[in-house]
Amino acid sequence: MQVIYSYRGRQVDWEDIGFIQRLIERNRESSRRQLSKQLCEAWGWVQPNGQPKDMVCRGLMLGLHRAGYIELPQVKALPHNPLAKRPSVSGIDIDRSELTLSLSELGDLRFIQVRRTERERLFNGLIAQHHYLGYTQPVGEHLKYLVYAGQRPVGCFAFSSAARHLGPRDRYIGWSAQARRRNIMYLAYNSRYLIMPWVHVKHLASHLLGRMLRMLSDEWQRVYGHPVLYAETFVDPSRYRGTCYRASNWVYLGQTTGRGKDDHTGKANRPLKDVYGYALVKNFREILSR
Repeated sequence: MQVIYSYRGRQVDWEDIGFIQRLIERNRESSRRQLSKQLCEAWGWVQPNGQPKDMVCRGLMLGLHRAGYIELPQVKALPHNPLAKRPSVSGIDIDRSELTLSLSELGDLRFIQVRRTERERLFNGLIAQHHYLGYTQPVGEHLKYLVYAGQRPVGCFAFSSAARHLGPRDRYIGWSAQARRRNIMYLAYNSRYLIMPWVHVKHLASHLLGRMLRMLSDEWQRVYGHPVLYAETFVDPSRYRGTCYRASNWVYLGQTTGRGKDDHTGKANRPLKDVYGYALVKNFREILSR
């Protein structure tokens, strides 16, 4: 097999390119979205939960089109994108008064998965206003959580698909490139973690992080049809010391190169980040290296 093009772990050869072009020619009236669904069906290209990998397939076909390997039909319509202009948290009535007490006094804490619910706007707005990185839409599989004490939100978590290449992590796991491509889906990236700035509760950050990790794999299984075995995150050492991660037994793995996933220069163009990882099962290396 001569690999001509690779996208998100899918390798394409000349036979695949010919098949896609014939599919386009047989369905000249189909839109790009319809063609990607037809290709997913023809290839049996589905997520673990049985849903077609439609978005990934569209990205693959667009990449092949731009590289000159296939010719897609003209764009027929630009669908409404509700994420293009994100609503802020303004106008949402929440209690922002100072909350200073002990962890035991805080009472019961509820973790609510808010993706694709009416509370997602609140989550997005809180992250946009109060997290130093702001809000960006997660790519791929992802979950969003609001943590409530009574009726008050006290924290936010976002987990998404992990980076495909991460040197300190890959060396720590010890997997081959082939195993990484096959098993990267079993990793989750903690892309955002926020304790509300008006909440002052000692040990709350590590307590919430520990509870979130204990439920993460089952939640991923429920939504996406497969577990996660390992979690990772980045910490900016110029801002934070990673105290709550260390207190929750995350392992420091090293630093990023500062080049980002789209690097073409080989030179650092962003701050170096500390990399932390957490194994959700004891035999994670054995499973991920298969």
